[in-house]
Amino acid sequence: MVAPSGRRGNCPLPPAGETAVTSRQGEIEETGDEGPGMTTGSLPSDREGWAAFFSGYSRIVLVANSEQVDIVSLRARYAEDTLFVFFNKVFKVLSEPFEGNALIVARSSPSGANIVYRREVDAVLRLLRGPGFRGIANLRAGPREVFSRREEFGDAEVGFLDLCEIFDDFYPRTHVPTSGFALAFWLSEACPSSRVVLAGFSSRRSDRWKLFHDHDWTFEQILQRLLIRTGALDSDGRSQDAEGVERIAARFPQFSPAEIAVVSAQVLSERLEGTNMAIDRLMSLTRLHGRIDGFFRRIKPKTRKQKASEIEAKEARGDRPTGG
Repeated sequence: MVAPSGRRGNCPLPPAGETAVTSRQGEIEETGDEGPGMTTGSLPSDREGWAAFFSGYSRIVLVANSEQVDIVSLRARYAEDTLFVFFNKVFKVLSEPFEGNALIVARSSPSGANIVYRREVDAVLRLLRGPGFRGIANLRAGPREVFSRREEFGDAEVGFLDLCEIFDDFYPRTHVPTSGFALAFWLSEACPSSRVVLAGFSSRRSDRWKLFHDHDWTFEQILQRLLIRTGALDSDGRSQDAEGVERIAARFPQFSPAEIAVVSAQVLSERLEGTNMAIDRLMSLTRLHGRIDGFFRRIKPKTRKQKASEIEAKEARGDRPTGG
């Protein structure tokens, strides 16, 4: 289901002066500007248009930036007409140009699309210039995020997808959805005729990639697995943790699912408490290192994103600039 377009909830209408950035659909309707290199086949700028676009594919594979992803093996397992959707820093999972049907999702921030303000557009597009490349979807899923302009993405076809209000009524307000979860959840409701497959959606930290705390990874994993259980989403490769619980239920039918869930929760709670105690000990041992790290972080030049976040925090507190 697509949320009513009139409800804004936690995603307020952009303030004066930001309309041209955060509401690209209105700008396109008023000016007819398709941007450089655009044709009449350019990508959509509203949810209805994107629902029609994705519904044109019977199978859609969402590829997370994860060490678990093997692109060669992944593509070999799916038909040629499959649409592969990548996210942001695609060079994390692609080492050579991708030749299949592909779309890149460029997540927005308060400073615009991340790959734009980090000057990564060229690096991303070099890996997606194959004959099946469909373009860029600039995604907005948080109330303070703003779209970048078409021309900032070079000559690639660009569309704009605003999913912010979709999550108003259930996603934790202290966090914003990850790009992969936001798109997967919306597709499960907007395109029920398409099979949506998640590849590498483990939410696991690694030596190469970290997890950002502005997303609620636990919440997303819970809902994601529920949607997989009900068939609304598919998973390419199953979680070993989930398999372990399911194997217990299959091997010991005398235990009800509720009993297994209660005992599992108790065990996890005890292990989590033990982990917290170990973390507290590590925190005390590394306190000096933390102070040194904090000192160097304070003298390090701030990024555009950090500056924008500070301005937003001041505005939220009602601070006013000083001086004349």
